[in-house]
Amino acid sequence: MARTKKVGISGRFGSRYGKGVKDRIKDIERIQRKKHTCPECLKPALKREASGIWKCKKCGAKFAGKAYEPSLT
Repeated sequence: MARTKKVGISGRFGSRYGKGVKDRIKDIERIQRKKHTCPECLKPALKREASGIWKCKKCGAKFAGKAYEPSLT
């Protein structure tokens, strides 16, 4: 995957779409791909399985949340 200093992970889009769109994608993907804290076991092992579906790698808890980050309220 191509990365650049300015737009990071969204450098894979090359010269298409513009820097503003790529900045927004970079911020969203950084949030969705990091490990979040599981509300069941409180370990940082929660990962996004699909859009709005989150699963803990430690305890196996699966629940629905927001599309790009879990809603832990």
